[in-house]
Amino acid sequence: MNAAGTLKINNLRIRTSLSIHEIVFTSTSPGSANPLSTSTHYAPLCVAVRTVVRVKLVNSTVSAPGPGEAAGAGRAAWGTISREQVIEMATRVVVERGFQRLTIRRLAAELGVAPMSLYRHVHSKDDLLNEVVDRMLAHAREPTQSAGEDWQAWIIEAADKLRQFLIEQPAALHIYLSHPVVSPSAIARMETVMAVLRAGLGDEQRAQQAYAAIHTYTIGFAALEASRAASAGPNDLTPTPLATQLASYTSAEQFTTGLNYLLLGFADQSH
Repeated sequence: MNAAGTLKINNLRIRTSLSIHEIVFTSTSPGSANPLSTSTHYAPLCVAVRTVVRVKLVNSTVSAPGPGEAAGAGRAAWGTISREQVIEMATRVVVERGFQRLTIRRLAAELGVAPMSLYRHVHSKDDLLNEVVDRMLAHAREPTQSAGEDWQAWIIEAADKLRQFLIEQPAALHIYLSHPVVSPSAIARMETVMAVLRAGLGDEQRAQQAYAAIHTYTIGFAALEASRAASAGPNDLTPTPLATQLASYTSAEQFTTGLNYLLLGFADQSH
C-alpha cells in the first residue's frame, strides 16, 4: 500500500511518498486451540492484529516558493534589494529621524528584509553612515565666487559652506569628528581646495599646511557651534557682558574673521 503527500515547512514544499511494507494478521481463540470447533459452545473469536509499518522517504524534493508566494511575512524576496537601495533608505532615515536612530535592524525593517541580509551590501553601521554622508556632501553647496578672481575669498566661502553643512547635518559632523573622511566626495572637495591653495600660495608644502589648518579650524568651529546650539535653552540668569562677548565667538562672523587671519598669515609667508 502506498501513499503520497506534500509537506510544507517554513515555506518549503517537501514531496514525499510513504510505503506500508508489512501488515501481519493473527487470529486466536482463548481457551481453544481450534476456534472453528464443531462444538455447540463456540468460544468468542478474537483477532489480534499486529501491524508493522515501515515508512520510507523516497524521491523527496525541496522547492522554493512559487509565484505569488511571499518569501516571508512582510519581507522582500531574496536578492531583490541592492546596495543603492540600502544607502537611499539609510539616507532617508538619517534626514528624517537623525543618525542616532539608524540601526541595521530598523533599516532592515524599513526595507522588508532580514537584518543579516544587509551585511551583503555594507560592513557595519559606520560604513553605512560614511556612504550616507558622502551622498550628502556631494550635494552640498559649492562656492559661487570664481577662484581665479580672488582665491582667498573662494577659500573662505568654501570653508564656510563646509561649516554650514556640518552644522546642518549632525551625521556629517559625527563622521568628521570620528575619523579622517576619505570618501569620493570628500576627496574630490579636498583636491579642488588644494588646487586653489597651490595656485594662490605657489608652493605645495605651504598649500598642504594651509589646508590642514583651514580644515581642522572649520571642523572644530562647527563642532563648538553645534554643541552650543544644541545646549541652548531657557536661562533664568541674565547674561553678563562677558558671557555675551564669549557667546559671539561662535558666530558665523567670527568664523570668517578667524579664517581671514589664517589665510593672511600663509599668504605673507609666500612672499
